Amino acid sequence: MAFQKAVKGTVLIGGGAIATVFGLSQFSQYRNKHGTFVNVQAAEAVTVPIKHNFPTREEQILALQTTPEFDVLVIGGGATGCGCALDAVTRGLKTALLERDDFSSGTSSRSTKLIHGGVRYLQKAIMKLDFEQYRMVKEALQERANLLEIAPHLSAPLPIMLPVYKWWQLPYYWVGIKLYDIVAGSQCLKSSYVLSKSRALELFPMLRKDKLVGAIVYYDGQHNDARMNLAIALTAARYGAATANYAEVLRLLKTTDPGSGKERVCGARCRDVLTGQEFDVKAKCVINATGPFTDSVRKMDDQEVPNICQPSAGVHIVMPGYYSPDNMGLLDPATSDGRVIFFLPWEKMTIAGTTDSPTDVTSHPIPTEEDINFILNEVRNYLSVDVEVRRGDVLAAWSGIRPLVTDPNSKDTQSISRNHVVTVSDSGLVTIAGGKWTTYRAMAQDTIDAAIQAHDLNAGSSKTIGLQLQGAEDWSPTLYIRLVQDYGLESEVAQHLASTYGDKAFEVAKIAQVTGKRWPIVGKRLVSEFPYIEAEVIYGVKEYARTAVDMISRRTRLAFLNVQAAEEALPRIVDIMGKELNWSEQKKKEELEAAKKFLYYEMGYKVKSDQLTDSSEITLVPSDIERYKKRFHMFDKDKKGFITILDVQRVLESISVQIDEKTLHDILNEVDLNKNGQVELIEFLQLMSAIQKGHVSGSRLAVLMKTAEENLGQRVVIPVDRSGGGL
Repeated sequence: MAFQKAVKGTVLIGGGAIATVFGLSQFSQYRNKHGTFVNVQAAEAVTVPIKHNFPTREEQILALQTTPEFDVLVIGGGATGCGCALDAVTRGLKTALLERDDFSSGTSSRSTKLIHGGVRYLQKAIMKLDFEQYRMVKEALQERANLLEIAPHLSAPLPIMLPVYKWWQLPYYWVGIKLYDIVAGSQCLKSSYVLSKSRALELFPMLRKDKLVGAIVYYDGQHNDARMNLAIALTAARYGAATANYAEVLRLLKTTDPGSGKERVCGARCRDVLTGQEFDVKAKCVINATGPFTDSVRKMDDQEVPNICQPSAGVHIVMPGYYSPDNMGLLDPATSDGRVIFFLPWEKMTIAGTTDSPTDVTSHPIPTEEDINFILNEVRNYLSVDVEVRRGDVLAAWSGIRPLVTDPNSKDTQSISRNHVVTVSDSGLVTIAGGKWTTYRAMAQDTIDAAIQAHDLNAGSSKTIGLQLQGAEDWSPTLYIRLVQDYGLESEVAQHLASTYGDKAFEVAKIAQVTGKRWPIVGKRLVSEFPYIEAEVIYGVKEYARTAVDMISRRTRLAFLNVQAAEEALPRIVDIMGKELNWSEQKKKEELEAAKKFLYYEMGYKVKSDQLTDSSEITLVPSDIERYKKRFHMFDKDKKGFITILDVQRVLESISVQIDEKTLHDILNEVDLNKNGQVELIEFLQLMSAIQKGHVSGSRLAVLMKTAEENLGQRVVIPVDRSGGGL
């Protein structure tokens, strides 16, 4: 009864606000209606032919070197830069793109993985009567719908639950979420709805029960951000854009305009990072789409120009999938310090974030322990006391730099623009900065419009609304069934290939190795618990992957899902890439070390080491210490004070269990804190103490020793696969 009254009250309170925004939304839709009808068929107006396959990287580099002059040269291979290249080339402009690292190597691969309009921005727009902010949300919701349409294999609607713990919040949040639906208009994914307490707990059983009043569920989009970025880049390449990763801009080229006598930007001197070769790329217009590095390129044009980028670091963590339902996210609208935290299922894991703190611009942002613990504490506030939120369950962590900008054209140059900003310098350099992942296409459209106007380029209007991206054309939700039936792939692997490559999944399946098993017939996994297969490494090289880091972080997403699994897969990945790219043994060794360094610093592996070190405090009670000593001495029969591979092998042989020596070495190495080739008693006690505190989980040695102790004298199967435990 109380719940029904609250809902009725919600309707009454929200009616006026909804009517106001509905009117505003209708006015906006009326104003844009004609443009929408014109643009909805934009993709069909593309006259540029599309190639069946994209060129090799070598062919792209050759095109950059030999083309006398491009119409447009884009610097930056993130979502916005690749979006600019696709927009330009489909208008018929001769287009080039240079990226000094890999496509999506920066901010674009380190997002919250949401395609959304921004619920909190709409709240601010209403509270402050800010029409500009409202318009930004409106645009983002339109772009959300377009992105879900043009890459359905990489994106999908996701229901997100907003739990309510105070009665008065129910009408407040309901009105806000319902306004979000109304602003989306005909492009609303699904209508939001209110849930009772019991229904909310049924859908999200991990939720904290006490004081829960009910919940509101709304819909946004979710995607595989790095693969989406890559799909944009590959689509641009197939339309004829000369795109190259690992091509660094060293300086901008300038010429003197004979009419005005002013210097004009006319291209860039660049270097192929992989070969060291330098060459010039000439262009009528140069576009700076470098995200957090916006100011460094602007200063190549003019050393005196003031900075406009105010970088902000956002940290995310990944936890096991059991922390959230398979298809329901969670929004914490007001954290302890006023930030918003999302808690979302992603790739069968759970992603939580983000933080928001000032940072310096760097190519290698590092997640901090402070930010990781902040997210964990916020997660604990919303999950049931029955769910122990452990630090050791963090499987991966990363930091992304959000390039917030001030508008140099605004009277108040100190205020941060929540929208994107397009500027043209006196020498003609076009800069696009700010904005968000969801609006990359609109940002690109505005940028190319500005470039055409500033440089008098011969091109029509944008053609990218409705333009399908790589893999979308013949994709269907049941495509994976054909992969299973035609090639003998595991169902999980087939689903993964279909949702990653779309209709190009068949190209991956064709090169998948025969397993030699009855089932699956083809498709050797890189690691046992993830559906990534070896054939993806071969195909990834075709998709311009040139380093092991490219493969574990952006062609596959292993590094973002589980850094230990990524490290485990690295030797095989390096071997396959080495064969495809003719790497020497020294080069393979360098790639392996570089990838491990990436995992250690940028993906949170370092904080794993910090959780268990040779100086870790032992906080076990005396009875536990005696229990663990007894377990340890079962292996250390000679009372040496340490155990070796031989000690473990002897115990396992006594219970008729065999584990290969390499696996045993890896198991002991996880706990060998001083790296002397043996596990000492104090190291074992430090491990068990860390496990008790939740700082470490999934230790293979701890599980092996416990199982052996419990089953001594009986023939048992002892699990030695790396568990789902985290950092």
